[in-house]
Amino acid sequence: METTSRAEPQDATGDPGPSGSGGQDAPQAVPGARRAAVDGFLLAGFPWYGLDEAFTGQRWLMQVGTATDGTVEHGSTGHGDEPSLLTELGQEEQRFTVVVTVASRPVRRSPDGTGVLEATSVTSAAWLAGAGLLAGTWPAQMERALRQDWLDQQTAIAWELANDLDGGAWSILQLPVDGVQTDFHYRESEYGWVLAAAARDGVHIGAYGRGMSAYGLGFSVIKDLESYT
Repeated sequence: METTSRAEPQDATGDPGPSGSGGQDAPQAVPGARRAAVDGFLLAGFPWYGLDEAFTGQRWLMQVGTATDGTVEHGSTGHGDEPSLLTELGQEEQRFTVVVTVASRPVRRSPDGTGVLEATSVTSAAWLAGAGLLAGTWPAQMERALRQDWLDQQTAIAWELANDLDGGAWSILQLPVDGVQTDFHYRESEYGWVLAAAARDGVHIGAYGRGMSAYGLGFSVIKDLESYT
């Protein structure tokens, strides 16, 4: 997908995750990134999804992805423990679910008019969810020199899996979306689980998590973004 993200995962030293660069001031930059994300959520021309009211824990807004012309294309909302190496909890103890909302887009010309952009699909949601899970759960004790190689390898695998939703790595899990039972593609890995469902209300829905069972989840349109800030 031809989008850019306004926030990046960070490790315990203040450096962004495996694909970024940063320094000691990076943790202090998080509030600014969060404010930018809020602005992006408000600019979106489609509804955002999160866990339904049955979930009573912490909620927060994550990053949005935009096209080169600034159009918001997708974004994520978090529930539970924020997946970060900065937390006092070990990765095995973290319990979270992240819901990814992807605008349903047809094949269209790129903003600069030089080409076309692929249509978004449930594959797009599965890919973003898989990549998000990797960004939040990459091995904390891995040597820095190996992180990018690991991320590149795992990202390639996640992309291949997202493009083969009918393959053996996925099963079908029915979960409620605004109270209606919906078929989700579902897979598990050593890092957590990933879900993805086809378009609804002009969006595709993805999700990923760790420490929280996917089987009891429900999703709904977010009526008040203030509940996530």
